[in-house]
Amino acid sequence: MSLFFSDTLRKLRTETGLSQQELADKMYVTRSTVVRWETGIRLPDAARIFRLSEELGVDVNVLLSAAAQGDEPPHVIMVDDRKPILTGGLPILEEVMPHATVTGFTDAAEAVAYAKANRVALAFLDIKLRNTSGPELCRTLLEIHPRTNVVFLTAHSEYALAAWSTGASGFMLKPLTPQGVREQLNRLRYPFWTGGEGAR
Repeated sequence: MSLFFSDTLRKLRTETGLSQQELADKMYVTRSTVVRWETGIRLPDAARIFRLSEELGVDVNVLLSAAAQGDEPPHVIMVDDRKPILTGGLPILEEVMPHATVTGFTDAAEAVAYAKANRVALAFLDIKLRNTSGPELCRTLLEIHPRTNVVFLTAHSEYALAAWSTGASGFMLKPLTPQGVREQLNRLRYPFWTGGEGAR
């Protein structure tokens, strides 16, 4: 985790005149949780980062940017066995997340190999894939890195229920759009700085 985040949080808390215990009370966590955030041992989850921004009176992007400082760009993948979908979707992901390293795969096994070599922050997965399914791939990615955000993509809304049972962060109907991606970024379980307009 970036120590820049912990330093930023400690500075903002001090500037607002809150003790660690007072911030903990406002956040409904223990003081030791705040200590872990301020010493760089742990990073708050998405809901808590947004709440911290409210309690400290700062734009959430300040905290997300602080968490990203000193870290390598986040890895974002898109997996769809149809090349035209990747051809159309990858430029949209790069536009919305200019700070991220965006990579596309038509083969699930290649995506798994990539995830083993790189910490994937966000994966956009087609629900129906050749030789596997999106939910199966999701479970594999979460076994590799439990804090990977997964958003399912499909042309068929009837797959939504199966998608939610996997621990995914979101579900999008095709086609991929910049606005749709931005909406998903605002709902991630584990937010990260993307570098885009209105970045989360």
